[in-house]
Amino acid sequence: MINEGKSAAKNTFMLYLMNIAKMLFPLITLPYLTRVLSVDCYGVVSYVKAVMQYIQLLLIFGFTLSATKDIVKAYGDKEKIGNITADVMVAKCILATLSAVFLIVFSIFVPILRQNPLYTFLSFVNIFITEMLADFMFRGIDKMEVITIRFVVAKTISTLCTFVFIKGDQDFLLIPVFDIIGSFVALLLVMFEIKKLGISLKFTGLKSSIAKLKESAVYFASDMATTAFGALNTLLIGIFIDTAQVAYWSLCMQLVGAVQSMYTPITNGIYPTMIRTKSLKFIKKISLIFMPLVIVGCIFCFFAAHYILLIVGGNQYTAAVPVFRALIPVMLFSFPGMLFGWSTLGPIGKQKQTTMTTIITAVIQVLGLVLLIMLNQFTLVYIAILRGLTELLMLILRLSVCIRYKKEFNA
Repeated sequence: MINEGKSAAKNTFMLYLMNIAKMLFPLITLPYLTRVLSVDCYGVVSYVKAVMQYIQLLLIFGFTLSATKDIVKAYGDKEKIGNITADVMVAKCILATLSAVFLIVFSIFVPILRQNPLYTFLSFVNIFITEMLADFMFRGIDKMEVITIRFVVAKTISTLCTFVFIKGDQDFLLIPVFDIIGSFVALLLVMFEIKKLGISLKFTGLKSSIAKLKESAVYFASDMATTAFGALNTLLIGIFIDTAQVAYWSLCMQLVGAVQSMYTPITNGIYPTMIRTKSLKFIKKISLIFMPLVIVGCIFCFFAAHYILLIVGGNQYTAAVPVFRALIPVMLFSFPGMLFGWSTLGPIGKQKQTTMTTIITAVIQVLGLVLLIMLNQFTLVYIAILRGLTELLMLILRLSVCIRYKKEFNA
């Protein structure tokens, strides 16, 4: 148990470094972009980014959990690890083809995408390269440092280029170009590391890739349902309101996402350990350690909301203070919701139950959005309140599943 604890600590630490980087790099460029780009242009950037979240989820297809689990079980067998990785890569290529078709059709009906086809295409290319970096493999063999280093390198390149070359709306097409350059360099680093580890990527056949897709479908359903809480809101705001409101909402959600990115290393870091130990006591201990910090952070965000938006977005974004404050319950409930989700229930084989909690909550979220539209109350504050209520609902549902199957955990 001591070794497992050390492994979880190492995983969590490295993922924390990466998530700090994920939070830090956007927060470095965000104040710059909100000042050199107009609100409408930044709204376009944010809207395409929201669409790419769906594309990325389709390419991930739950492999972060399912393929990581397969790699953990194959640990020590380099040939098997190479086969699994190659099969998943081919599966991702299949998904990329399907997602490209979807994006073309979707762009026809959405004005923001239709008016910015090159920016949309370049963003898609970057997402595709990013999903070829085999994160799941390095998670499974406890090499989180590889993921962290290549991410920092990629983002350092794109961030520096942003400051040097982006000077106004006329340069916004360069944003995804710089992301592509950074991601390609990261891909080269990953290929070098795989070769260094003595792992040979060998595709075993289309049937194997399709089997991987079937196996991971339940995880994908959960991840896609989760997106209803974030990206769907942005898509509808762009359709029913305007790009300026997209910019306000996206800025607030990026701040919320920065906070949530501090939760992800904890939940992802303990996942391999929970697969091996299935210890509910371990989960309870993690909860007791981190929940007080979450509560204090939420209180700080409420009272400092005006200054946070002023510093990050500039004076033109302080109008979004009520929206940011209305989103604070999302930050409060999302940590325990994530902790008692896949990290706790996945290792005891409750994938379907976990997925159902997400799907039920997503359906409620979508129905709530429809109701707001029908009642002509589709405003950012009401959307934020709805988002917090659905986050609480998911937490309650997942806790009920944990209680129901508590005998299946180890002492």
